[in-house]
Amino acid sequence: MKLRTNRAKQKLENGEIVTIVSGITHPDDIDAVGPLGFDGIWFEGEHGATEAGDLGNLTRACDLWGMTSVARINLNEQGLIYRTLDRGAQSIVVPHVNNAAEAQNVVDGGKFTPIGKRGMFTSRQGYGVENYFDQANDQSLLVILLEDIIAWENLDEILAVEGIDVFFVAPSDFAASMGHMGDLTHPDVVEKINDSLKRIVAAGKHAGALATTENVAQYVEMGVRFFMTGAGPWIAKGYNEFVASANSGKK
Repeated sequence: MKLRTNRAKQKLENGEIVTIVSGITHPDDIDAVGPLGFDGIWFEGEHGATEAGDLGNLTRACDLWGMTSVARINLNEQGLIYRTLDRGAQSIVVPHVNNAAEAQNVVDGGKFTPIGKRGMFTSRQGYGVENYFDQANDQSLLVILLEDIIAWENLDEILAVEGIDVFFVAPSDFAASMGHMGDLTHPDVVEKINDSLKRIVAAGKHAGALATTENVAQYVEMGVRFFMTGAGPWIAKGYNEFVASANSGKK
């Protein structure tokens, strides 16, 4: 058997746009949306209900459709990072990475030697793959969240860490750390976020952003290629259009 290709990572390396969708939380729902062609599914283990025991079936469903399984964890702890990968996730998202040492900790937990210090265990992704350890580093996707103003202050040193695949600027906590909780459109917040994204791209790294239909084109113009977007707004828009159409037929 060959190690499954990490679709999101492959598309990034090709300079293509990657869309990871959140809000889909059950294997049956992953099967239902599989034909739509999403690049990956985001499993929320920081603020949501995803647990290690869920990841086997969730990631298997993603594998069936060739989608990247992206798991956000709640702590920058090496054992948690590599256990989540061992359970079958192809990508790890680590929150609140604020300096080079914290970024290096993600690499150490997420990559096997000689790049990192990941514990030697064959992930579910590696069952039946004879040379799994030789290939695993190439297929795992490490994403760090820059969601505090201190990360902006330390951005140059963070970008210098090798082994991070995506530097993702998360807006809500970023705004809160600047004293503008809930005000993602405050000029100072927008300026700092855009500056971060531009500096990531200028450094030759992959930038990530939370995007909507309304702002994704703007981010693409800035050079961002990795996006997380929620399924909820799409469902709400479709439902509202359905209800409006139904009401228009009343006599």
